[in-house]
Amino acid sequence: MVTTETTPSVSLDPKAKLSGRVVKTTLAGALIDVGQPIPGVLHISQIQKDPVNKVEDVIKEGQAVDVWVRKVRKDRIELTMIQPLMYEWKDLQPEMVVKGKVIRIETYGAFIDIGAERPGMIHISELAQGYVKNAGDVVKEGQEIEAAILNVDRKKRQIRLSMKALQPEIVEEEKPARENKRGGRKNKKAETEISVEETSTEPELTGMQIAWQMAQERARHDKDQKTKRIKSASAEQEELLSRTLKKRLPTGA
Repeated sequence: MVTTETTPSVSLDPKAKLSGRVVKTTLAGALIDVGQPIPGVLHISQIQKDPVNKVEDVIKEGQAVDVWVRKVRKDRIELTMIQPLMYEWKDLQPEMVVKGKVIRIETYGAFIDIGAERPGMIHISELAQGYVKNAGDVVKEGQEIEAAILNVDRKKRQIRLSMKALQPEIVEEEKPARENKRGGRKNKKAETEISVEETSTEPELTGMQIAWQMAQERARHDKDQKTKRIKSASAEQEELLSRTLKKRLPTGA
């Protein structure tokens, strides 16, 4: 007989967890006392995930069981012993934060059971801030983690998660410039810009201008050589004339 007078009222919302006791088993399932004015009905298909041929093979009369509410009707409460999903597809939204357990690690990331129809996947690039070489360096199988939903593709039945989205960004400190011998800070960029400006102020000569300068230099060189030859010839003539005059004998008046 089901007694409900001393049992406090509990939530009968879908997926609500209840503790009960098997009152009677039948070919189609079992009656469960969950402390409510109306009986709880457990269908044979809701006893476990694997097929059940005979109810008594799994549960017995008088046995305490944990059940979840599937639906509440006027004359009964439909129950299940199969733990329902925490999230339906419609419940999953981007930026939503969920908790889960790491169930598998691959080279490209990790799979997380978040209580949905399919596990969520965290790509290796979304495990942590900075470079991650191996997913196993960040998470381990069986580890409880918290992640944010990046994207939900119901058609492909894919849930993309990110642990990095919940972590503070790494701010790289700017390295100080090297000090020179005088104690001042050396700014390579400034020096490079100055160097470029200094070299860029000198005009670049064209091929024609370079040829013209070379021709002028050759002409000046030839002129200098000719002048040297003329001076040399004049000096020789003067010396010859001087020797000739010295050799001439004096004549009488």
